[in-house]
Amino acid sequence: MREIAIGTRGSKLAMIQAEDLLARLREVFPGLKASLAKIKTRGDRYSTTALDEFAGQGIFVKELEKALLDRRNDLAVHSLKDLPTEIPDGLMLAAVTARLDPRDVLVSKSGRLHDLAPGSKIGTGSRRRAVQLLALRPDLQVCDIRGNIDTRLRKVSDGEFDGVIVAAAAMIRLGWEERITEYLAVDYFTPAVGQGALGIEIRSEDKEMATLVSKINDETAWQAVTAERTYLQALGGGCRAPIAALGIVSDGILKLIGMVAGADSNHILRATEDGKASAAEHIGRRLAVKMAEMGALVLIAGATAPPQNTKS
Repeated sequence: MREIAIGTRGSKLAMIQAEDLLARLREVFPGLKASLAKIKTRGDRYSTTALDEFAGQGIFVKELEKALLDRRNDLAVHSLKDLPTEIPDGLMLAAVTARLDPRDVLVSKSGRLHDLAPGSKIGTGSRRRAVQLLALRPDLQVCDIRGNIDTRLRKVSDGEFDGVIVAAAAMIRLGWEERITEYLAVDYFTPAVGQGALGIEIRSEDKEMATLVSKINDETAWQAVTAERTYLQALGGGCRAPIAALGIVSDGILKLIGMVAGADSNHILRATEDGKASAAEHIGRRLAVKMAEMGALVLIAGATAPPQNTKS
């Protein structure tokens, strides 16, 4: 097999993810010759701009995709939650690795969510997290935050924020599980589509890479994220509205939990759908239809303003 180049963002977390992927590949193909190519994305360059201003633009993946199309790299590894549902012509999502804990977590020096004093400042760069937090604790202040995990946690340590909400998977990959204050229940904090999973993108015609990465594809994770991404796409994924989903597979049955929120925390819709895991796309479409019948499309159309009580 030829020597391969793996495209990745250059952040500490992204490099850990890419190195983990390479280790998995070498377990299956001992002696595999490969290198990691660090690529700076638009999201990395504009690290102080609110993420919602870039919604749907694939700000953490476009440069990686261009390197694939230009044949500078052979595959790209993404945090799957960053990969838009619309993939450019000539590329494909070829595999998904085993998923880590998909939940959101609170990191705080002031205790669990219900322990926080009214007015406590909680940092997040996600509108999805913000509206769900304010639905439970409208007395808190949600403050926009960007930057890597180190930067966010430092703002808690320095006392600038009383807490931050981040992905459990990021904390686990960085080896910082002991710093997690609370795992947030998915019934109230539905995670981002694909959260906790790594997606491997390749050129569509590259049969050699397709065969290579198929050996580390996790079928359960693939079924779950297929349902999630189908649901997101059916609802117009790529818009700025908070849309979330989590697929849970058990004994061949897939349960899909969905959430859609409007411009503030007073308008949140939740629903579930289930069926055979082998029919993941069908389940995703069914849940999207159910949510649309509940009024999700109206909320999505109107979700253009920041959540109430949010401060920069």
